[in-house]
Amino acid sequence: MNGEREGQAGVDRGESITEDDVLAYLRKHPHFLSAYPELLVSADIKARWGDGGGGVVDMQQVLLSRLREEIENLSSCAQDVIETSRTNMSHQARTHTAALSLLGADDLEQLARTIAEDLPLILNVDAATIGFELHPNDAERPLSPLFLTSGIGRFGAGYGDETLGGGTSARLISDISDNGALFGPASTLVRSAGVARLNAGAHTPPGILALGSRSVGAFYPGQGTELLGFLARIVERKCEQILRQAA
Repeated sequence: MNGEREGQAGVDRGESITEDDVLAYLRKHPHFLSAYPELLVSADIKARWGDGGGGVVDMQQVLLSRLREEIENLSSCAQDVIETSRTNMSHQARTHTAALSLLGADDLEQLARTIAEDLPLILNVDAATIGFELHPNDAERPLSPLFLTSGIGRFGAGYGDETLGGGTSARLISDISDNGALFGPASTLVRSAGVARLNAGAHTPPGILALGSRSVGAFYPGQGTELLGFLARIVERKCEQILRQAA
């Protein structure tokens, strides 16, 4: 018991802490303020030469001001990181929910309906559509009548490259002008879009998955396209699975 008493810091918790106690602690722990620099931000430290310093620069105040600014910047950056992380987690959760909905489709008609009706609600967008470059006279990949189902757009040859650019898997368009080829009846509503390529498979022609927003700039170059690309891969595989089973 005596050893424990001797090892305890010298201030009785039943007594008020005095300035001398604080000074003694800081002298005993010279690195304390370095470990907690935010204490200096709120400290009321007076200039050593007052307002009439005679042209003498108070480096203490300069360094303290700089430290305060750095801490404020770090706090702001930390808050930005937190908000971005929350947003990314929300987008990721929505994308996973959308993927599960897509995987639950039993045929192309149900898949097209899921994309058109469910994805906008899940992903908080205003329109979603799917379409394929359909070539009725293509001997290598003959047109399946399943592609004529309602809700699936039909594009001419090369539409994907025209819209996305050759070799590009996804494109974000901040201000889109659609003549109806991409979003159909929703083309007058959509002002920005995220467009992803659907690669051709053994049973499927190349196509496009598109998400649209009524707000200009809701999608914009520089945003990540990983989640949009992930949904496109889900749609690719689901279409291929449905057509393979129907063959």
